[in-house]
Amino acid sequence: MLRSSKPFAVLAMFSMLLTATTAVKAEWGLNLPTPVTPIGEEILNLHNLIMLICAVIFVGVFSVMFYSLYAHRKSKGHEASQFSHSTKAEIIWSVIPALILVGMAIPSTATLIHMEDTTEADLTVKITGYQWKWRYDYLDSGFHFYSNLSTDRAQILNEAEKGPNYLLEVDRELVLPVGKKVRFLVTANDVIHAWWVPKLAVKKDAIPGFINEIWTRIDEPGTYRGQCAELCGKDHGFMPIVVRAVPPEEYDAWVAEKQAAMEQAAADGARAWGRNELIAKGKEVHSTCAVCHGADGKGIPNVFPPIAGSDVAQGPVEQHLEVVMNGRQGTPMQAFKHQLNDVELAAVITYQRNSFGNATGDLIQPADVSVLR
Repeated sequence: MLRSSKPFAVLAMFSMLLTATTAVKAEWGLNLPTPVTPIGEEILNLHNLIMLICAVIFVGVFSVMFYSLYAHRKSKGHEASQFSHSTKAEIIWSVIPALILVGMAIPSTATLIHMEDTTEADLTVKITGYQWKWRYDYLDSGFHFYSNLSTDRAQILNEAEKGPNYLLEVDRELVLPVGKKVRFLVTANDVIHAWWVPKLAVKKDAIPGFINEIWTRIDEPGTYRGQCAELCGKDHGFMPIVVRAVPPEEYDAWVAEKQAAMEQAAADGARAWGRNELIAKGKEVHSTCAVCHGADGKGIPNVFPPIAGSDVAQGPVEQHLEVVMNGRQGTPMQAFKHQLNDVELAAVITYQRNSFGNATGDLIQPADVSVLR
């Protein structure tokens, strides 16, 4: 019964492929993405050149082969030659491929050397991969931030319609100036990741304990999306990259805004906060925790523990601070000591200890967090 139905299953599969929707067929790209960087343009030209050489070789070899089969077929009375080897033929089929490979290696090597030349950069950005987010340090400007997936959880759980940039949208974009050479220092904090943005023709492994270098120069303003290209854990598919290229004057204004925010954060960490304003800010910061522990603090049964009624949120404040700041070894609980500043840590812990049914009445000041650092 099963054996007889197999041909029908195969036919059904091919039928589905042939009747694929126009929208799906539109994604069948036959070439690399249109580049917006000099390196991307160079790689595309090299790719097209190598493909052309391969096509010429393919046509030449198969033309000779099919001609030989047709012109020397048995029905025309031809008989196979009897010989063990031909020194002349062996030299020809060794020298010609070697020359072709050398000819292909010359432009390939030039492109590879150009890709690795990070000298004379206008600015440097350090990229650090985390499970599962990216940290960007603007080394020339003295500030950093984390970039997290911002796709609504309801879309991921198929409870809402998926947006146009599903799983390719973040809360903070990497902003770069157009026309400037940007040097990237790529590393990782935990496991191997890979920073990949196809339109920029940039892809480099992020390896713990190592720093890899690569560069780009974006010629066209716009938003360019990518993602981690290394299988880095269960949320590997939830680690997008968004680069926004802007004119230099807009970039300078953005940097000034970030530096001002950093100075304000330092000032905020030095003052005493009221309970209500800490709880209000903590509710915003809790969105980072909500991915695992839920917006309602109930967690995910048998996966992520709840905050509501937990021993941590209702136990000693020092223990709560220790868990949030340094994480828990061997569990998905990350260390947020370097991801959140003193105000954000104080706010989120105050919020969690006074929400979700937890009513400890505790108030944690940024100064308390600073002491533990």
